[in-house]
Amino acid sequence: MSKKFPDEPPHPERICWGCDRYCPADQMACGNGSDRTQHPIEFFGRGWQNWNAEQGEESPSDSA
Repeated sequence: MSKKFPDEPPHPERICWGCDRYCPADQMACGNGSDRTQHPIEFFGRGWQNWNAEQGEESPSDSA
């Protein structure tokens, strides 16, 4: 069972969001020393959940 994915974590830069482990950025268990996966809020900013809808694109559930 996967963990709940937080919409707006307080410090997203401190965690790797690449899997359900949510490892500290400096102690990644599965990254093999690679860069951490950023949280969507770091890419798109607040309101990232609505980004697809604001762009006028169909979501995967709409096209199925």
